[in-house]
Parts: sequence; structure tokens; C-alpha cells
Amino acid sequence: MKIGIAVLGAGRWGVNLIRNFLEHPNSEVLAIVDQNPDSLAAVKKLFNLNENVILAGDWAQVQELPGLEAVAIATPASTHYTLTAAALNSGYHVLVEKPLALNSDEALELCQLAEKQQRQLFVDHTYLFHPGVDRGQAIIQQHQLGNLRYGYAQRTHLEPVRHDVDALWDLAVHDIAIFNTWLAQTPIQVRAMGSVFQKATPPSPSPKVRRQSPPWGEVIRQPPPDPPQGGKSLPDFPQNSLEGLADLVWVTLTYPDGFQAFIHLCWLNPDKQRRLTVVGSLGTLIFDEMSPETPLILHRGNSDAGGEENSLGRVRAGEQTIIKNREILTLEPVEPLRQVCDRFLHCVQTNTPCPTSSGSQSVQLIRILSALSQSLELDGQPLTISP
Repeated sequence: MKIGIAVLGAGRWGVNLIRNFLEHPNSEVLAIVDQNPDSLAAVKKLFNLNENVILAGDWAQVQELPGLEAVAIATPASTHYTLTAAALNSGYHVLVEKPLALNSDEALELCQLAEKQQRQLFVDHTYLFHPGVDRGQAIIQQHQLGNLRYGYAQRTHLEPVRHDVDALWDLAVHDIAIFNTWLAQTPIQVRAMGSVFQKATPPSPSPKVRRQSPPWGEVIRQPPPDPPQGGKSLPDFPQNSLEGLADLVWVTLTYPDGFQAFIHLCWLNPDKQRRLTVVGSLGTLIFDEMSPETPLILHRGNSDAGGEENSLGRVRAGEQTIIKNREILTLEPVEPLRQVCDRFLHCVQTNTPCPTSSGSQSVQLIRILSALSQSLELDGQPLTISP
């Protein structure tokens, strides 16, 4: 029996969710909600939707739709808490785009609500379903890279620029999730430094309330808590001391074993990058989403070797460096978001959580982002995250 789904948000990512749920044999798209009539008209034309699919401008119009079992949320980040809570309270399973919420208290509250309602809360961390991330995790866990030394990532592009979150909250979660997965650890210390180039970004109308036009409703935000120490909550987004939303952010993550990861984030960079690298004593692993022909490359070589061969199996001949043992790894040709939708539907059918994208996993990522936000506020002061 097919699972009835409503998709909230028909923007760039919402369209991808709609496509995947329309094509999946175990789902039936009953409704699409977006406050922009042009977006609704566009998806109706794009997918040649029949009249049975309800196109609504307000979530309330479909909240009690017969046959509805699950809701997929692809709306602005500032609306995720309100919409997810409303869907769970109405008895629906929820797939929500990252981040789950804009502070860890709200994220934890949503997890507890899902448990109380006995409904699945699934956060769309799409990269964790990428075959390159799966293969990379296996390589690292098999110790093919030797002793891990450091990692770095670049996630940059020229637009879209968000108006409800900064570049940190919009982009960093992907690379943090991948590093955490590959290392099987979470950071114990974080640091972030950023710059604002677009000074005209209007501030929130109130430090406690971010207002949204209907139908997404209003998000009530928690008062700023104490600095992160002991078991206290971490502050939520946004940063005000930067006088706007950070367009460029540099992140440093330090893990329990001493491994450090450095992340470059920017949405004003014409050089679009989606690249993550881990360097070890026996090799280097490169995951490059922007290189479809070679998305995952393993450079083998002993970085402690002497003589003519250096750290990555390169042999220097005059002025030329020749790379040896460069292996292009083959990956299964699957769309990560299709995997996300398939796993979500399975979780709904069996009413069992997915460890990879459960709400509890997302809470940990939000705690890291919140600590990074505070470090950004404090001009790059390193902050410790308690276990």
C-alpha cells in the first residue's frame, strides 16, 4: 500500500523531493504546499500533475487530508521547528531538510515529540547516502589511509544567498556530517571565523522572534543561554556581532584523537566547490562531487618514506612531479536523494528509525553548529563541546 505524502515547499530542493516521491512505487504525493502560486504552477506543469494532487498555499489546507501519513518539509530553515512540530502533533511521520532546528533545545524537543507520538523523524542529510561517502567510510575504517593526520573541505558557490541563516548554517552541516561519519567521532573543540560582505542584510525584527509570512507561521526562539560549559545548552543562530549574515566562514574542528578538519564556506565564490579530503600516513582520500567522472580518488603512498619517493608516492624527476598509485574508485550510480526518500519510506512502513538520519543524530550536529556560531560571535575563540 502506498504512503500518502504532502511536500511542503516547491523551491529548488522541494522540486527534487517531489520528483523522487512521484517516481517511487511506495509513495503517493497527495499535496504540494507553497506560498508562491508561481512555484505551484511550475511544478504542476513540470510533472504534469493530475487534478488529484492538491496544490495549496497554506499548510492548514492539507493538515487533515484523508490518507495523509507523512510530510516532507523543504522550506526555509527558520520554519523547520514550527512545521515539524505541527506535523508530528497531527500524527504524521516527517522528513525535514537540514537543519532540523536552529538550536539544540528545539531539536531535542522535536525528537522527544516524535517519540511521544510514535512517529518517525527523519532529517535529510543527503550526503550521508552518497555512494562516495559510503565507500570512503569503508576505506578509512579499514585503515587504508594509515594514521589519519588532518582533513580539509571546500564548499563554495555563487548564490543562492540565504536570508534566514548564514553560510555556516547553510553549508557546514554537510562536511561536518561526512567528517563525523568517516572518523566515527564528533568534535570536542570548534572554532569559526567569518566575514560579512553584503552589509545590507536586514536584521531579525526581534531577538526572540523571527517572523515569517503565512503559511509557515511564526518561530518563537529561546533566550540566549549561558556559554557552553558542562551540560548547558549552546546558543542558537544568528550572529549579531558581525552586523549581518556571514558570507564567508572558516571552520576548524578538533576531534578526540587530535585529528583536525578545516572547512572553507562561502556563497559569494564564483568557483563552485564541493570537495573534502582526508590525509593519512599511507594515503589521501579525495571526495569531489564536482568531478562526476572521478568523484572519489585514493592516492596511495607512505608519507614517512624517504629516498626519492615522497609522501604520496610521487617521484621527482627534475622539475616534474609524477603521481603514482592514483586510484579512481568506482561508485554505484545511484542518486543520494533517491536513497533518502527510499529509506524514509521504509522507516514509515516499519515505524523504525534510521540511525544515519535520525533526529538524535541531527541534535548533535546542531550542537556543533551552535558552538561554531558562538565562536564566530567571539571572533574565532576556540570553544569546547562537552560529550
